[in-house]
Amino acid sequence: MGSMVFPQFRRAQHGVPLFEGTVLEHATKAGIVIASECGGKGTCGRCIVRVERGAECLGAQTPAEVAQGLGPAERLACQAMVVDPLGEICIFVKDFGEYTIVSDRLETKAAFDPFVRREGDRVVNAVGGDLGPYRGRILGLAMDVGTTTLVMDVVDLEDGKLVGTAACKNPQIAYGNDVISRIAHTMTHENGLRELQDTLYRGIDESLQTLEAGHGPIRDRVYDVVGVGNSTMRSIFMGQPVDSLGVIPFEPFLLDAVSATAGELGLALCADATVYGPPLIGGHAGADALADILASGMYEDPQVNMLIDIGTNGEVALGNKDKIMTCSCAAGGAYEGATVGCGSGAIEGAIKNIAMNDGHVAFETIGDKPPVSVCGSGLIDLLAELLRSGKMTRKAKIDGEFSITNTLSINQQDIYQLITAKAGLRLDQDLLLKYYGVTLDQVGKLYLAGGFGSFVNPRSAVAIGLLPDAADKVVRVGNAAVAGARQMLLSQAMRREGESLARRIQHTKPNEMEPEFPYLVADKMYF
Repeated sequence: MGSMVFPQFRRAQHGVPLFEGTVLEHATKAGIVIASECGGKGTCGRCIVRVERGAECLGAQTPAEVAQGLGPAERLACQAMVVDPLGEICIFVKDFGEYTIVSDRLETKAAFDPFVRREGDRVVNAVGGDLGPYRGRILGLAMDVGTTTLVMDVVDLEDGKLVGTAACKNPQIAYGNDVISRIAHTMTHENGLRELQDTLYRGIDESLQTLEAGHGPIRDRVYDVVGVGNSTMRSIFMGQPVDSLGVIPFEPFLLDAVSATAGELGLALCADATVYGPPLIGGHAGADALADILASGMYEDPQVNMLIDIGTNGEVALGNKDKIMTCSCAAGGAYEGATVGCGSGAIEGAIKNIAMNDGHVAFETIGDKPPVSVCGSGLIDLLAELLRSGKMTRKAKIDGEFSITNTLSINQQDIYQLITAKAGLRLDQDLLLKYYGVTLDQVGKLYLAGGFGSFVNPRSAVAIGLLPDAADKVVRVGNAAVAGARQMLLSQAMRREGESLARRIQHTKPNEMEPEFPYLVADKMYF
């Protein structure tokens, strides 16, 4: 008998035995939730999956699928029927459900001086380029191209005011939950980079179309774009190769800032619009980490501060106006459901916080929906509560499975994945303090950025060792990456500041610098 594999989920990485049913039915049998709103009729288009392998084992597209205009290798999970139960099928899910999108909490302080302006009835840029006739508005787009989500601010470049915010899941998730999967796709498929780029651009276009419904024409009025992301995401966004990030020494093809026109890249905006990708710091610390540092203001503060951005990748920055050091590690896979049976990203119905009292588990879910999974902040609470209640030892051991709900539970393997993920990030924090030559007492603020930074309970994170014992120093800054991108959109001086700053930041690679690195990680795994 053949099997259907869902590589994005630990619970189905080894395959579900095939039977005569749809991909959606196989996913349900494996305990995987695929977004669907039409009851399997094929009309909502939410259950799109990508068939990486074994497409010949599925029946032909149904009329409902043809009507959806699916991309290459895409099918509707509710319509794609298994016709060869002896084959092997590999499925990537595009839509895990509605994500909670994190906005930033920071104001733009830079002097208003955008790269694009109006001269008479023309729109021009600061280097003398004529971008076409004035159409009533000059808009800019500040974007955080995240591994999991895309968040973009549309800004009026004539007065600096925010027009609206659009957000969506990064549709590249259909090629894998993490950057390594996407790098591998570009290395193993002839047109892999272009596929990922086009997929990303479709997601951007669809989000802006949705925003236009309430704000009028936007896309053909966008004349300037600033897009930040980690080294992989910014490179894909700008159409640059990423294979060097997948092999030693894991460095980007180009660290410098890059620019192109929307027409050259294939973005559905004003064809002559400038698309600016700020510089990368080094390794996997990209333009998003640079934007975090700019938005927090730590680069001009005489006090030494620490910034932690916990996402699919984790970045740590430490420093002040005189010196900043950074490092990065893979942090979020376990806390976004990639390797934890009950885990998921911050989707509707995910348990976001947990408390235990006399063995009773109390929780809240995102959107107050019935529980379908546990997101990162809930997993951190769960570990802290298991430890506090004595149901987990300080060696991270539990007896059997622990039930959260009737259908959700956590086991020893799940806990191993979580403590391994937190160990690397915590070690990076401690080693940066060592390299910089300061103690935790000498650190003023502990900025938390990204989704975890907005929702995590700092005291739970301290209890499990994910954060240092400094919960009173925590300052939540939300999506500082898009805030930094917005600053560079509204101020040419901030672009220059970012380019200068990126060259001054010292990026470290503790895994290469520390001969005993594996043992140091192991020491951070326990409590």
